[in-house]
Amino acid sequence: MRLQYLFPLTFSVAVLFAADVTTIEEIVAKVNGDIVTRTELLRSRAQLEAQLRQQKMTGAQLEQTLKEREGQMLRDRIDQLLLVQKAKDLNINVEAEVSKQLAEIQKRLNIADTEKFQQAVRDNLGTPFEDYKNEMRNSLLTDRVIRQEIQVNVPRADVEKYYNEHKAEFVRDERIFLGEIFLSTEGKDAAAVAQIEKKAKDLAARAKKGEKFPELARDNSDSQTAQSGGDLGGFKKGELNPVIEKMLWDKERNYVTDPIKQANGFLILKVMEKHQAGQASLDEVESEIQNRLFSARFQPKIREYLTKLREEAFLEIKPGFVDAGAATGKDTKWNDPAQLKPETVTKQEVANRARMKRLLFAIPIPGTSTRPNAEAMASSSKVVKK
Repeated sequence: MRLQYLFPLTFSVAVLFAADVTTIEEIVAKVNGDIVTRTELLRSRAQLEAQLRQQKMTGAQLEQTLKEREGQMLRDRIDQLLLVQKAKDLNINVEAEVSKQLAEIQKRLNIADTEKFQQAVRDNLGTPFEDYKNEMRNSLLTDRVIRQEIQVNVPRADVEKYYNEHKAEFVRDERIFLGEIFLSTEGKDAAAVAQIEKKAKDLAARAKKGEKFPELARDNSDSQTAQSGGDLGGFKKGELNPVIEKMLWDKERNYVTDPIKQANGFLILKVMEKHQAGQASLDEVESEIQNRLFSARFQPKIREYLTKLREEAFLEIKPGFVDAGAATGKDTKWNDPAQLKPETVTKQEVANRARMKRLLFAIPIPGTSTRPNAEAMASSSKVVKK
């Protein structure tokens, strides 16, 4: 199965975290009605370490980066909880999207039986299926809240200004950007290979007619790039396989190949973008500049929004832990229930309290009559008669 292709990072985390058999369910933060545990922070650290190791980071550099990022882990977890809670306040429902994504993953894994798919998740990721599903749900909820609540505008005038001030950054070598769909034939018999080839031809035809290539890749490709819509990135002349380079280098944007037979499958390639050598025009780089300016403006906006959510929230942080996104002046003092002293009273105090309750019951409430209500009496007598 190719579940590790779909979740390479999560799979690595499961292996790393499984090695630590000590379970520490210590609460380190309270966020409205939710909590953050030390175990969750350890898991976040394992995820980060797995990601850094995948980037070939080791030794002192790895430890230094982990140390620098550990201070943000509690902040990030609180961020997520606040956004998920806000999604509930806004009545945002993503169940249809969760079901769709799970169905797409199950389809890509070619597992028809739902129970077997759920078992594959448990076996490969080392986590209960419901936990994995819940993480997917939370991710979708946070994305929806951010899109709905945080608006960032990048006017055309700002794009033009940035382009004119950074023209040197847009002098480029000739480069081609490719997308791929790969259908594996590994371990298949002749009949199955024939069916896969037929599917590859159908996908190539659909791509040539204009169907969105990233969606075709996400839904059908067996490559690790499927999650990113088949994106292979950009290549300069000489960086591609010579056969592929000769086939594609002179082609224009949106060109799609017929299925290319490989030793272990069929490959479909598309020219996603084509950059000519020299100074790129504003039209060619407008989207890139939009993304740069959006990112620069988005981060302050989202931190401002999350600070506002913190100001409105009930938050307690355990001593020894720091919320790097804390709102200035917000009281997050920790109250440990284990440290609360039990109240003790004497028998005489209990008797006095009971007497006081009787006295209070006898005192009329201002604005009300002390005389019995006729309707109430009648109602009462009916009850008694029954």
